[in-house]
Amino acid sequence: MAIDRQRVEDFIYHEANLADENRYDEWESLWTEDALYWVPFGKDDPDPSRDASIIYDNRGRISSRLHQLKSDVHWIQDPPSRMRRLITNILVEEIENGELLVNSNFMLVELRQHQQNLWAGRTIHKLRPDNGTFKMALKKVLLVNNAEVLPHLSILL
Repeated sequence: MAIDRQRVEDFIYHEANLADENRYDEWESLWTEDALYWVPFGKDDPDPSRDASIIYDNRGRISSRLHQLKSDVHWIQDPPSRMRRLITNILVEEIENGELLVNSNFMLVELRQHQQNLWAGRTIHKLRPDNGTFKMALKKVLLVNNAEVLPHLSILL
């Protein structure tokens, strides 16, 4: 099957835009029911059952994280961070059953409480076809500085 790169890139850009604009309900709708959102700690390919992770969320935990971000009790994001990310070097590979593995590089600029943070790394998305678009079965974010002391991570990467 031929890969429609434009459709894949549009999805990746759309997902990033929803996260940047704190459009949590729309962002959450992009996930499969068996989804995994993973930000490894210390190395790029650890064993999550034995090694620490910055984020290792299944579908239920993704919903819980978003509920916290939308609530009044999540004071660290009041007011919400202003964010913009740049995405480059998108590589698309078909893996199995029509699923796609999409690698891309990103730089995210976050402004929170008069402090600017730069987040950079590589993102691996596993996408499944879904009614003419895609759903995310995996989003793995490999931060360049994942072995360093990080500021409180209260945003969507």
